[in-house]
Amino acid sequence: MKKYKFKGFINGALASISYGTNPFFALPMYKLGMETGSILFYRYLFAAIIYGLCLKIFKKISLKLNLREFLCIAVMALLFALSSITLFESFKYLYSGIACTILFVYPIIVALISTVFFKEKLNKTSIIAMFVAISGIFLLNGEISGHLSSKGVLLALCSALLYAFYIILVKNLEPVKHVKYEKLTFYVMLFAIVVFALNLDFCTKLQLIDSWQIFVCTLGLAIFPTIISIETINIAIRLIGPTTTSILGALEPLTAIFFGILFFNESLTLNNIIGIALIIAGVVLIILRDRFVKK
Repeated sequence: MKKYKFKGFINGALASISYGTNPFFALPMYKLGMETGSILFYRYLFAAIIYGLCLKIFKKISLKLNLREFLCIAVMALLFALSSITLFESFKYLYSGIACTILFVYPIIVALISTVFFKEKLNKTSIIAMFVAISGIFLLNGEISGHLSSKGVLLALCSALLYAFYIILVKNLEPVKHVKYEKLTFYVMLFAIVVFALNLDFCTKLQLIDSWQIFVCTLGLAIFPTIISIETINIAIRLIGPTTTSILGALEPLTAIFFGILFFNESLTLNNIIGIALIIAGVVLIILRDRFVKK
């Protein structure tokens, strides 16, 4: 396997695993009385400050953008921010595992758009890997999916659609193709703060961080599903493409299940075990795809 592809797979997996920690930090904040708008505003504010300081102090990266780059990244940040808002809102109406399961239709959207509009080849192994992984995800959550809120499902589907468009644009939007991934990551977070501020009526509805538990959860959200997730997914998309990266997103709901069992006393059923096995099989298939194609 070529070195750049291996790096792409590692970053794709890290992006999915880190993004899957969203419910782990968000659900305790809901229980402590925080609303979606405030959670997301603080999440991206903390992330932009921490990451921006790291870029300037340690990496010494210039953050200059020309007008075309500025406008394109602003649009991408809007998509990413709206995807976060709709996903977090869906947690109010659905189990977090179900919401993450519905979110995982985004690889299908990415694959279809990439194939139809950008002529990306979708081989049989990729299709099988996608089917196997999605089957595993629905098995993971099948036992609690009997009664779903239509509003929650719609919100999760909107999140998937917005996230898919973001992934497509990272790879195919001409003005940002050559923008360093660190700079892209920083500005996506920075511009997203503006969206969340508007969502809070220019912060007039912003709640205060009034406990150490909320502060710790906010810090966790800023680092894991934000800084780590956005940076690694931007790297993965450029190295292995949007379709392969999105299929590796199967690890995201797997992460949610892991934390649910470890910290929220959720049980491990036979469906869970079979689902986990299918997800791992799907991920292995996509990683070994080139070997199957050559044969």
